Amino acid sequence: MLYPAKILMAWAEAIGGNKKIRDWLIANDYKELGLFVFALYHNEDARTWLMKNGYQHLMATITGAEGDKKAVMWLEKSGYAPLAKMALVGDGDEAAFEWLKRNGHPELALIAKRIETVKDAIEQDNNDPHSINKYG
Repeated sequence: MLYPAKILMAWAEAIGGNKKIRDWLIANDYKELGLFVFALYHNEDARTWLMKNGYQHLMATITGAEGDKKAVMWLEKSGYAPLAKMALVGDGDEAAFEWLKRNGHPELALIAKRIETVKDAIEQDNNDPHSINKYG
């Protein structure tokens, strides 16, 4: 998974809610990163697309951030240690955040924090009996 730093920053912005950049990613040879955003928000079509099109590692990052320890272990075993750390950060692991920063992955650390923010907001909305599920 090698992307230029500016694409990683665009991905972070898309995860943070910039729909224009998300759509740009999809239209400009980074479809997997744009669909990752939809998958993060529990869009089943996007999740299926990632799995069927060779991006299981991106889907595992999402499910790992949702607390799936098997997904994190799979990422580690499959040579995706930075993505495993991103998943852990998405699930609130500060040590994994520090690992990303110490090991030369500042953009991934930022993306992981964005994933954590989105995941926590979804969880909060899902746990609020007065909120209509706006992500499902």
